[in-house]
Amino acid sequence: MKKTSIILVVLLFSITTFAQNASKRIKEFNLENKVAIQGYDPVAYFTLKKAVKGKSSFTATYEGVTYNFSSQANKDLFLKNPSSYEPQYGGWCAYAMGENNEKVEINPETFKIIDGKLYLFYNAYFNNTLKSWNKNETNLKKKADANWKKIIN
Repeated sequence: MKKTSIILVVLLFSITTFAQNASKRIKEFNLENKVAIQGYDPVAYFTLKKAVKGKSSFTATYEGVTYNFSSQANKDLFLKNPSSYEPQYGGWCAYAMGENNEKVEINPETFKIIDGKLYLFYNAYFNNTLKSWNKNETNLKKKADANWKKIIN
């Protein structure tokens, strides 16, 4: 009886923790119509080295955040290791996160892969923040990492 009770408590705690984590991620991530990266395929950035619009017929949800994919194969790759394909800083502009600790919209076609991680940037109205990021990447990345950690904790 005690073993069953302990398992039940652990299970309930796990479900509650997951629900809270998913809820926090949904609140903090850059989502458009409840989908990350404006519907772009997170796997394509790594496999094709370009931004590719996903399709609503290929979707997967990871810890509350939904992603679209351009193919079933990309969806399958994502599901094997979702955290390795997710954009950094919840899909917000990496430069703005580092420079001003702000959540700024992105242009999904302006990105950079650094050490196997996807970084997205704002690029509109003659302001491509990827260019600014590249001038001071090491410092901005440290600051952005620290700023994002404060937001999600």
